[in-house]
Amino acid sequence: MAIKKCLLTLPVNTCALALAALLTATAAHAQDADTVQSAAQACMRAWGSQHPFTDTPPLRTVSGAVRVLGRGSSVADREVTDYPVLVVVQPGVNVLGESEMELLNPNGWYCLRAAVNVGGGLRIKLHCDAHISSATSGTSVFGDNAGRGVSVMGAISVERVGCARS
Repeated sequence: MAIKKCLLTLPVNTCALALAALLTATAAHAQDADTVQSAAQACMRAWGSQHPFTDTPPLRTVSGAVRVLGRGSSVADREVTDYPVLVVVQPGVNVLGESEMELLNPNGWYCLRAAVNVGGGLRIKLHCDAHISSATSGTSVFGDNAGRGVSVMGAISVERVGCARS
């Protein structure tokens, strides 16, 4: 029903982009835990010797989110740990709206499996002491992805929060 309404009110190419983004996210969610481990390995390779983890670190995941026209859930990790933790953020999709991720654990090592942003803005609020990497290389078409995902006619930005003031 939502796709039918989309086809009636938005340009065809916008609906096609939205549908493609949603299908991408659905396919990514359907993959198993091995893919989560593969994403973690890719992020650890990107961090090089700076990360504190073994080859098979314990990790946790944070669910991704789908937002269309500003509606839908957001991604938030507010759990603070006393030790470094590798957190794999599942794929997220933002279509024609603004979206925000809050990754606020100062001991968090955040690994983005995928972020798809079509015709909107995705702002990642990252704790000042946290680390972030993407399991895949970024792609941008008429936009800016900050090297963190796929952005088509939109922007992905990272904002550091919780930094101590002198």
